[in-house]
Amino acid sequence: MGTAAHPTFDGDTLRRGIEGHTPETLLSLYQDDAEIRLVNRDATPSHPKVLTGRDAIGAMLTDVYSRNMTHKLEQCVVQGDTVAYSESCEYPDGLRVLSESMITLRDGKISKQIMIEAWDE
Repeated sequence: MGTAAHPTFDGDTLRRGIEGHTPETLLSLYQDDAEIRLVNRDATPSHPKVLTGRDAIGAMLTDVYSRNMTHKLEQCVVQGDTVAYSESCEYPDGLRVLSESMITLRDGKISKQIMIEAWDE
């Protein structure tokens, strides 16, 4: 008796999207109704920026990955329907950004993401 295949999250696609500056590749990892809650210096934990749906998420990814900066996936851990990853970024002037994400998957794709960013000040 066989077992049904369950979709799994593709960490290699995540790396290619982040390090290759390809928002389309990253967007392929999200559910149509996905939600990102972003906390950073401008969006506090009490008032995070919330992006809902692939259009809003795609616009944010296009903005971020079109900037003149480097992006590196530092670490990615996948356990069942949960993913955590660290991304480091650097602008040409040396300003650095660190992003930590905790993700909930549905059918192998991102349904919810909490992203916390810390910037050099």
